[in-house]
Amino acid sequence: MYGWIWRHLPGPLPVRIGIAAGLVLGAVALLMFVVFPWVEPLLPFNDVAVEGG
Repeated sequence: MYGWIWRHLPGPLPVRIGIAAGLVLGAVALLMFVVFPWVEPLLPFNDVAVEGG
């Protein structure tokens, strides 16, 4: 998969590295600002119950 993406990027090596870095940063931004906030209410990590002793 990564080889296919690398072969289809245009330009010489420095341009390919820049485009690949942009794609990685775009994917991380999409996860951090769209996917994780949407999934967070569905996760059970906030269902904490502490009983008094």
